[in-house]
Amino acid sequence: MDQPTTPALQVQRLSKSYAEGRERRVVLQDVSFEVAAGECVALVGRSGSGKSTLLNLLAGIDRPDAGDVRIMDQSVTTMGEPELTLLRRRHIGFIYQFFNLIPTLTVAENLALPLELNGMAARGRRERVAELLGKVGLTGRDGAFPDQLSGGEQQRVAIARAIIHDPALVLADEPTGNLDSQTGHRVLELLAHLFRDEGHTLILVTHSREVSAIADRTFAVDEGRLSADTEALSW
Repeated sequence: MDQPTTPALQVQRLSKSYAEGRERRVVLQDVSFEVAAGECVALVGRSGSGKSTLLNLLAGIDRPDAGDVRIMDQSVTTMGEPELTLLRRRHIGFIYQFFNLIPTLTVAENLALPLELNGMAARGRRERVAELLGKVGLTGRDGAFPDQLSGGEQQRVAIARAIIHDPALVLADEPTGNLDSQTGHRVLELLAHLFRDEGHTLILVTHSREVSAIADRTFAVDEGRLSADTEALSW
């Protein structure tokens, strides 16, 4: 009999609030879910519902008031900053709405940076960069700087950078939110294809039905709670 595999991500009774004057505003309350390796999960909800806060908690960028986040069965919540830095460097990839490419580095240098930080030799970096540029349709653009690329091209570089070090988990915050509809659709198709092909685990934060449609499962974040019922949301 096959042994059950450890989930790529486990979230256990997570809560977070922030001080607003003399009051505290509850952003997330008692949130729990698991994500299997290779699964794509979308987190949807209105602006201010707590989606991005949840993403920051998953990455250890922010700390919860209560609960635990486990990635590859390692507790993110109890890690110190040096451990968190190593975890993010080796096992987490990020895709941002505003790309967050380093403007003074070329496309190839942006892609190679995570590999260099993880100690990969120069030849291996060049080969992996060339492979990913081919997969995102940007062969020959390795010497360009980010400001020489269109928005769609920049997001394709950002997607390649997020998966170049073969992370256990990729976190995407509104990955098509800064693109026009046609470009966003093309990037979304690429994103879905890459993650099915490469087998990465993906958590998508979005307010878009089109984006959430590529996910295996969708959860709604509403009034601090997580629910599998998305029908009540006004998109």
